[in-house]
Amino acid sequence: MSTAKRIICSLLCACFAFCFCTGDTITAQAPVQVDPHIHVMVDLVQLNVAVTDSKGEYVTGLQPTDFSITEDGIAQKIATFGEGNEPTRRLADATPSGDTSGAAGAASNDTSDHLTAAEVNSAFAGANVFVLFDTSNYMYRGFVYAQDAISDFIRSLEAADHIAFYSYSRDLSRASRLTAERSQVLRGVRTTVAGDDAALYNCLLMTVKDAAHYTGRKVIVVFSNGPDNASIVPPEDVAELAQSTGIAIYMVCTRQAQLEPISTAVFERMTAATGGKAYFAKSWKDEQRAFASIRDDLAHLYTLSYYPQSNPNKGWRNITVRLNSERLKKCHVRTRNGYRFQTAHFTKVDTATTATPH
Repeated sequence: MSTAKRIICSLLCACFAFCFCTGDTITAQAPVQVDPHIHVMVDLVQLNVAVTDSKGEYVTGLQPTDFSITEDGIAQKIATFGEGNEPTRRLADATPSGDTSGAAGAASNDTSDHLTAAEVNSAFAGANVFVLFDTSNYMYRGFVYAQDAISDFIRSLEAADHIAFYSYSRDLSRASRLTAERSQVLRGVRTTVAGDDAALYNCLLMTVKDAAHYTGRKVIVVFSNGPDNASIVPPEDVAELAQSTGIAIYMVCTRQAQLEPISTAVFERMTAATGGKAYFAKSWKDEQRAFASIRDDLAHLYTLSYYPQSNPNKGWRNITVRLNSERLKKCHVRTRNGYRFQTAHFTKVDTATTATPH
C-alpha cells in the first residue's frame, strides 16, 4: 500500500473511532440554513454629575434641559436622566445615532433597541460602591479608628446601594463581594489586619476592573494612609481605565499620606479626572467627616447617559458637560472628562439588543 493510501486509511479510522466513542454517526445531510440573528450591542456613555453653587452647596431639582453634553465638540442627546437615588427615566426623544464607527459600541436605528423603563431603573438603581482599605504597614497607627469610620460610612449608605469591601497591602484581598447585605460587608471590615508594603495602584487597577463589570453608578472609595511603595502600575493607567469605564474614584487620605507631595498631587488629579474627590484628613474626626461628605455626594449626583453620535475619533474622546440656564452660570459641574474609544462588538443572540452603560 502506498504512503498516501495509508494516510487516508488512518484518517478514516480515526474519524470512525471518534464517532464511536462519542456516540455520533456520520450521515449525509443537506446543509441547514441558519439565520444568525446578529444583534449590535448598544453602549451608553454614562455620566455621574455633581452640581454645586458658589458656596459649595448642592444644586437640586435640575431637569435634562438644564444640561448640555458634547463629545469632542459634537452635541449629544441625553438618553436617560436621574437625580440621586430617585428612579432614572428614559427620555422619549433620545435615539441611538447609528454610529457604526465603534466609539462606545455601534448603535442601531431601530427604536426597539432602546432600554425599557424597567431596564433603566434596574441598571441605574442605587450605586455600586467598592470600598478599598489600606492595610499596609503604614496603618499600624489609627487602624481601629479607620475601621470605625469605614463601618459608619457603610451603614449610612442608601438601602438601594450595593457595597463591596476590599483591602490591600502588597496584594488585594476581596473580603466581601458586591452585596446589599450590610452585615456581610461589616464582617469583612472587622477581619482586616495590617501589614506588608503598599501596592495601591496595582490593587486599585484590579478594583476598577471588578467594578467595570457592573452597570449603573460605579464608585470606588479608597482609604489610604500612605504613599504607594510597591506597585508596578502607573497611576495614569488606573485613572484612564476608571474614566473609560465610568467609575468615580474618591480618596480619603490621612496626614501620613500627605508626607509625600507627589502622591498628594496624583491623588488629586486621579479623583478629579474621574469625577470624584480627594479628602486629606488630619484626625479620625476628619476621616468621619470625609466619609459623610462622600455619602452626601452620592445622594446628590445626577445620572445622565447618551448614545454617542457618529465620531471618527478612534482614540481619547473628551466629554464636556455644561449648564444651559443663565441662573446657573456661577455653578460648578464635576464629572469625568472623557473615555477611551472601544471597538464595536457583535454577538449572535436571540434576544433584543442589549445596552451596556459604561
